[in-house]
Amino acid sequence: MSKPTLPKGTRDFLPHQVAKREHIFGTIRDVFKRYGYQGIETPAMESLTTLTGKYGEEGDQLLFKVLNNGDYLKKADQEALEERDSTKLVTSIAKRGLRYDLTVPFARYVVMHQNDLQLPFKRYAIQPVWRADRPQKGRYQEFYQCDVDVVGSDSLMYEAELIQIFDEAYHALGIRVQIRVNNRKILEGIAEVFGILDQFTTFAVIIDKLDKIGPKKVAEQLCSLDLELQRSKELVATLSIDNLTALKELLNDSEVGNKGIQELEEMHVYLDSSTTHNEVLLDVTLARGLSYYTGCILEVKAIGIQMGSIGGGGRYDDLTGNFGLKGVSGVGISLGAERIYDVMEELDLFQGLELGKTEVIILSFDSESHKYGFKLGCDLRKHGISTDIYPEPAKFKKQMKYAGDGAYRYAIIIGEEERKTNNLTVKNLLKGEQEKMNVSSLIALLSK
Repeated sequence: MSKPTLPKGTRDFLPHQVAKREHIFGTIRDVFKRYGYQGIETPAMESLTTLTGKYGEEGDQLLFKVLNNGDYLKKADQEALEERDSTKLVTSIAKRGLRYDLTVPFARYVVMHQNDLQLPFKRYAIQPVWRADRPQKGRYQEFYQCDVDVVGSDSLMYEAELIQIFDEAYHALGIRVQIRVNNRKILEGIAEVFGILDQFTTFAVIIDKLDKIGPKKVAEQLCSLDLELQRSKELVATLSIDNLTALKELLNDSEVGNKGIQELEEMHVYLDSSTTHNEVLLDVTLARGLSYYTGCILEVKAIGIQMGSIGGGGRYDDLTGNFGLKGVSGVGISLGAERIYDVMEELDLFQGLELGKTEVIILSFDSESHKYGFKLGCDLRKHGISTDIYPEPAKFKKQMKYAGDGAYRYAIIIGEEERKTNNLTVKNLLKGEQEKMNVSSLIALLSK
């Protein structure tokens, strides 16, 4: 018999861990709904034609492909099979893939349901996604994303609104963060100034590695764009600019670069009309690897812990155009639930939260008391009180150990006296205190 294993990059969650995750999801969902976003869901699988070509070459390589049903080799491209050309072969043996993110499926959703939606349309989704990435700390192959997007408006008010959502959600979870802001057009302006605009996609991918490999190696990789090393170093130096005034001087002759600066200035007009709990700062190094971003780019880093970004997003002007609906601009953000969970565990931010506890467990001394307890349990549940019942009148010490080790707040203890008087023994398992009370008083206590 083989030993049970999990696929790499995936995790099981015990009940207390699920309770913590539900706390995260619930907190984030409450913020989303407070800003007027509506929940939708899309399938785990999408057509590969929907997914490919939206995430850049590197992203396409990380897509999980789903083999066609039945004898998938029967209709396989024989030439590709003989040549062992996996890229060419996959189109004939796999038509579907697991979704890589929630944004591209959302664009597909908008196009397919455009007659049912009122634009601008604001949606949230909290669902799992899959990426064939190398597992490491904070990086999994199956993980949840918590997304909000709005399509059908060019208003930069929404960029400010999404920053506020980031700010409020992480504040509600107790995580101190930096919210970093850039604009794809500013990066295009820098590429134009350094004469590499025609190689922008490669440029963006290289500088997106700055946090991982450092400025020296980024400068070396930029030489592959026909830049002299000294010129590459000058380019990397410009990425340390942290204010829009200095950027204006650099991009004075770049129309697209100045457009990016103007968009950030307008976004700040909205954002600066209210205060935020967390710092919002300009980060010119911010590129975001996904190729569909066209305007504002956002990324969130947790303070006081070594962890990759725990949130990100940006403006995408024509993602729906890939599916035949032109001119519908969108902007959205994603909060990475797995990394948020890991950050909160490491910083002990779940401490003091009574998560996932069942209100009551009913214990009994004899079979008649057990039947009495069963009926009591039914009555408590009708009043919305989560209730468990120990399955038999076993040795009382065994029952108490089970109650003490489990996720219960109170134990209701029933014997002959309790049955006859309807006066129950109620033990607070968190404080170790117990008292007698009738059923109506018990319901009043537990319904608070």
